[in-house]
Order: sequence, then C-alpha cells, then structure tokens
Amino acid sequence: MLKHTIAACLTAAGLVALAPAASAQTAPITLSPEESQQLCAEWLPKLTERTTKLTDRINGGPEIRGSVANLKARAEDQRKKNHNDTADRLQKRADKRSGRLPELTAAKQKLDAFAGAHCKAGK
Repeated sequence: MLKHTIAACLTAAGLVALAPAASAQTAPITLSPEESQQLCAEWLPKLTERTTKLTDRINGGPEIRGSVANLKARAEDQRKKNHNDTADRLQKRADKRSGRLPELTAAKQKLDAFAGAHCKAGK
C-alpha cells in the first residue's frame, strides 16, 4: 500500500524525470490547465493527507496498531514467551517500517514542491 502511495505521488506530481534509471526516450508529462486544477483540488490533498497519516501511524506509540513502537513491544512480548522466531519477524517488520519514513518524507516534500509550483492559492 505504501509503495502504491509513493508511486501515485510521483506520477501525479509529474516527477517522472526524478525516477531512477529513466530511459532517455521518456517524454516529460504535461498537464492541461484543467488536469492541473483537478490534481491540485482533488488528488494532492488526498495524497498529502495519506502521507501524513502513514507517517503518524509509523511514529505512533505502542497503543497504535502498526506503529514501530507497537511492533517492538509485541516482539518483546514474544521474546518473554520464548517465541524467538515470531519476535525476530516482528522486529524485522519494525525495522523495515521505520525505514519507510525517509521515503514518506521525500514524497511529502515532492508533493509540497509541486503544490507550491503549480497550485495557486484561492482555486
């Protein structure tokens, strides 16, 4: 789900030129004024909100299901019960999830940059 969000952010923002290993034959994406207005009014707020919610969830406390703190607490609980395989899996999930924060931060910055450059206030 997170990969789809980031991919949608990059595509919607027209930042294909920033994608790694882009071929030389790839043409930049151009938007009509109507498409740009729709993107600014409908898609951009949803993508920004989704990025913010995911970041908040990952950074949440142990009571927030899916947060890094929750996964680490569950791993510790499993270690106390001598379920080390399960604890290791939970710890790996926590490590992987915390590694997503830079991706989310970069996506949010790209969305904000696009909004600042292409979305006029008052639309």
